[in-house]
Amino acid sequence: MTALPGETPGTVGTDTPQDAVSPPDTGAEGPAHAEAPEAAEPSDTRVGAEGAETDAEDDGAAEATETAADGPAAGADGAGGTADKTADAPPTAELSEAQAELAAQRELRERIEKRKAEKAAPIAAGTGLSGTAADLLAAVRAVESGEKAGTAFFDSPAPAPASRRPAPAAAQPPRAPVPAAAPAAQAASPEALDAVRAVLVEGGAPEALARPAVGALGEQAAELLRTDPWQLLAVPGVRPEQADGFARALLGAGCGPDDGRRTSALVGWLLERAALQGHTALDAGAVRAALAERAVGDPDAAVRDAVEEGVALLFQEGDELELGDGGEAADGEGDEADGADGADGARLAEDGDAVREPVQVLLGLDRYALAEESLADGLARLVNACEKAADWTEAAAAAPSPSAAELIRTTAAAGLVAHCGGEAARAEPAALIAAARGLGLRALGATHSEDGRRRLAAATGDPDTAVTLAGLLSGAQGPGRDEDGALALDLLVVLDAPQLDVEGAAVLVEALADGTRLVLSGDPGVLGSAGAGRVFADVLAARACPQVVSRTPDPGPIGELVSGIGVGELNQVDAPGKEVVIVPVRDAGEAVHRTVQLVADSVPRAFGIPAEETQVITVGHGGAAGTRALNEALKQRLNPGPGRFGGFDPGDRVVHVPAPGRAVPGVVRSADAEGLRLDCGGVPVVVPQERVESSVRHGWALSAHQAAGMRWPAAVVVLPGDAAQGLSRPWVYTAFGRGERHLSVVHGVDQALPHAVARVPAPERTTRLRPLLEALPTADAAS
Repeated sequence: MTALPGETPGTVGTDTPQDAVSPPDTGAEGPAHAEAPEAAEPSDTRVGAEGAETDAEDDGAAEATETAADGPAAGADGAGGTADKTADAPPTAELSEAQAELAAQRELRERIEKRKAEKAAPIAAGTGLSGTAADLLAAVRAVESGEKAGTAFFDSPAPAPASRRPAPAAAQPPRAPVPAAAPAAQAASPEALDAVRAVLVEGGAPEALARPAVGALGEQAAELLRTDPWQLLAVPGVRPEQADGFARALLGAGCGPDDGRRTSALVGWLLERAALQGHTALDAGAVRAALAERAVGDPDAAVRDAVEEGVALLFQEGDELELGDGGEAADGEGDEADGADGADGARLAEDGDAVREPVQVLLGLDRYALAEESLADGLARLVNACEKAADWTEAAAAAPSPSAAELIRTTAAAGLVAHCGGEAARAEPAALIAAARGLGLRALGATHSEDGRRRLAAATGDPDTAVTLAGLLSGAQGPGRDEDGALALDLLVVLDAPQLDVEGAAVLVEALADGTRLVLSGDPGVLGSAGAGRVFADVLAARACPQVVSRTPDPGPIGELVSGIGVGELNQVDAPGKEVVIVPVRDAGEAVHRTVQLVADSVPRAFGIPAEETQVITVGHGGAAGTRALNEALKQRLNPGPGRFGGFDPGDRVVHVPAPGRAVPGVVRSADAEGLRLDCGGVPVVVPQERVESSVRHGWALSAHQAAGMRWPAAVVVLPGDAAQGLSRPWVYTAFGRGERHLSVVHGVDQALPHAVARVPAPERTTRLRPLLEALPTADAAS
């Protein structure tokens, strides 16, 4: 194998990665999770060192219009031109206000508990959910009621009850798969659209924002925008400077930077932006610092007002007091815990006496708070409701590998199990499913993608054992529901578990009956979920359940290379069959040229892998060698055409984003009055005409996050020089592991690649799930 250019890992300079918990807008290098899906791209993509957009928020902004950047002139009174970044606020002198905030927090938490207790519905989790999770939950309810077949989506999900009755022994007959269709957006009335257009034009905003504004704010969007112009920030892609200009045009002299409507909207916007970067909450100090950078005169009052208005919730993380080695508790009165800002940084005095452990005050959105609390309760319910099975001994003895046998034994004794391993380790969950079905249990595996479903079905030898998570929860795939509305399963194995976001995981867990066993299986080294949260990582860190670590290594030169990357080493590996090839390039133009050459000529000629089975993966969507530029070049070579179907031609490879965080590869087949017709892994999908522009992009080239959970016979990873800032160890680990037989690396980042592998871990995400799990009685259940 051609050696990778650059210094050996460990000998790179002393540059340090960005701070672990980064609030919104940390500059050009967005967190790895937010690269994709590109089809929902806000207007505020940021530019890397040499102009490559890293698109740090493309995953989360649903149906953002690209015209948002043409909105009102930036800048409000004192706010225009402020750099859109938030530095981590130092915790010094922060706790003096924390006590008042915590009092309000207690009241809010009581309000949440009261609200959850007052409502008891047969379907779990959902009061605070939205986006994909809310759509799936709504479809679940429609399926259970018999109103729909699982393909229609409605609003108003119900909150979760504390527990479910066990599923009956006899399952309903399996349902026939329903052809997938893109979920239809809520139709906006012509009157509402006209009214919003009038308000937008009056405020100097583009009319193109009318439809997304009605989608975000509802039929009363025009009235809301007129009375509170900063509600425009709820529209994906709109930035504070644009909302400020819009407000000035409508309100005139009555508009100022400390207007309560503005500050509350900014708090909500900051938390929504943080969710796009994977956080379910933000440190209150970081929020105050961000408000100060946007010319808010009294950030403390702004945060209090936002909490009182219900825009955000306050949470306390960490114990107030920790005993020292001497067993004496320090007097906490007046101790402000200066110099600490984390929940796990308890300090001891030199004499061994205790000092107050730092208290971290977090701000979060209601939807994520309820989802995390519901998920934690649901996981504890599964653990506590499960009885040990004694009849799995022979199944474990017949397992094809020691790791598979360990997984079977562990699952027999626990209601919740975490399984860690690479691509080769996927055979172990397959063996578990086969063993459970051999015992007469209703066992099923769910994957993140259609590609993963096919690979799991091949591993078990039975196509009925594998579904996608979306298909399972919508009712299009899987065994259906029992009489209580729970999934008719005794064992569910979720592969690609790192791709679970907190809202989707909450819906899934609450759909499982008491006594159902849940196995979360995945590779901890890959990129995390596109949505908010880090469910798999938090379950592992909290040690909330037994953990099984696979001892099955990934085979071949690609497996050896990826395994080394996982531990921070970029090694040269022997590849006698040219399984791994490094292609050095000088600039982005050469990178595009060599990529097209590899896909169209070199890989098919040398390995017999056709172009349609080779996937290009690059760091960002923008720039001279991002997905946009590569897709344009690859289309011209592989499927030239006029783009007669809204920019697409039959045979075009595309990626469909039916909801934020879900990227589904497909091929264009045709188009008609109903919309664009795609073939997504053998599943027909119709995308309505009005959603094509916002949810479909060419797919010869993907970002690493769009490619997570899938594999192709060959992968070409493109690393142009202007993408160096977007590299991290999880990004490289994920991208390099997408090729089964061949990996080509178009390499133009020089020393940045070994540096990223050795020194740049995944950006931390601020979440509340881990402490919630640790506080449960089951937190010490790990073996």
